[in-house]
Amino acid sequence: MGRPTRARSLAVWMNGERVGTWSLPARGAQTFSYAESWLHSSQFRPLSLSLPAGLGASALSGDAVESWFDNLLPDSEVIRRRAQSRFQAASTRAFDLLAAIGRDCAGAVQLLPPDQVPSGSDRIEARPLSNQEIGRRLRAVTAAPAPGSLGPESDELRLSVAGAQEKTALLRHNNQWCLPLGSTPTTHLFKLPMGVIGEGQIDFSSSVENEWLCSRVLKAFGLPVASTEMASFDGERCLIVQRFDRRLHASGTDWLRLPIEDFCQATATPAANKYENIGGPGMVAIAELLAQSSERSDLATFFKAQVLFWMLRAIDGHAKNFSLFLKPGGRFQLTPLYDVLSAWPVIGRGSGQWPQQKLKMAMAWFGETGRYTKPLEITGRHMLLTAKRLGLGDVQPILDALIAQTPIVIVEVQAQLPADFPHTVAEPVFTGLQTSASQLQR
Repeated sequence: MGRPTRARSLAVWMNGERVGTWSLPARGAQTFSYAESWLHSSQFRPLSLSLPAGLGASALSGDAVESWFDNLLPDSEVIRRRAQSRFQAASTRAFDLLAAIGRDCAGAVQLLPPDQVPSGSDRIEARPLSNQEIGRRLRAVTAAPAPGSLGPESDELRLSVAGAQEKTALLRHNNQWCLPLGSTPTTHLFKLPMGVIGEGQIDFSSSVENEWLCSRVLKAFGLPVASTEMASFDGERCLIVQRFDRRLHASGTDWLRLPIEDFCQATATPAANKYENIGGPGMVAIAELLAQSSERSDLATFFKAQVLFWMLRAIDGHAKNFSLFLKPGGRFQLTPLYDVLSAWPVIGRGSGQWPQQKLKMAMAWFGETGRYTKPLEITGRHMLLTAKRLGLGDVQPILDALIAQTPIVIVEVQAQLPADFPHTVAEPVFTGLQTSASQLQR
């Protein structure tokens, strides 16, 4: 579908305050302008590190604006088309989709028509759901709209969550799963099993257990990571991820949305270029930003995460899988880790498996003369050299600590496994961690 025949705009809100206006002209580049009231608010912060407020209320334009809003949407074109069909959006372009589903995005942003004001942001409005209702909603995530459907159900969430995986979200309030109403935000993501993916037909049908296990491993190593739990509703298995961009107000009367952005948004990188090898930010670009973080330990945390991703063969740690909390006054810091999956359970040469020789990390490590992405080629020497490029100096003590922790972490996490946890996930991950730790000792 082509450009609109007339200019259109959406108002950008955070927790009941108008931040600015996103405009799509009939011709020319998209623009974003900050509201004067936001520039003088006690809660002021830039919408993004890539959209500075130095020009005041003057409009920002160009690729940075388009990329930032597009990155609010799911990466998958299939998921976008499904959302277009379900919510009767004019197209799968970011403006059309977010006009339909931008009421509950990652971070604090809500997108509304210019003449609408979000009501009810100072209270909690929700409808409790039964297990059967949640199961029905999980099944509906991947279901096509019924023939003859005139649009979404009246209570269907208008939710936009980035990522390539099928998911929905709900509110957890007073120990009850609920459908949020009005301006009440969701607090937890519900991720479905990935199934068979890619041209190689790799079997990630145990992705729920895999991601849960990886989150437990990272936490045991001392890294901040999103809280997860496994659950089943009316026979539908899912991973529940607690949103770190939500916080209950101290009064207990409403849920606050916390501003965040991923590193594609922070660096004005289109979602299609999220991988370093096709133009996305790598370790050096991210380290340059984290050097300015208000949390001094963020750069070391990022480096440890990269080492553990290699140990876990978590090869999908691209720029959209790292995010920042945006604080008042332009300060920022790294969020907890999320969306970590290990390839160890699917490494092999059988049906539905991945030959280890074909694996590549999302971000490259540096050697004396080249860059290395294949896990089998990456060594502790490359990690030491890369750390110096990142401004960390000698990280041998960090590597030694991770090596020493590995057997302790394995025992700790093994004790947390449910009785019916699939050994086809746990054993390869634990064995892979041991193998990787041994390689780092050489």
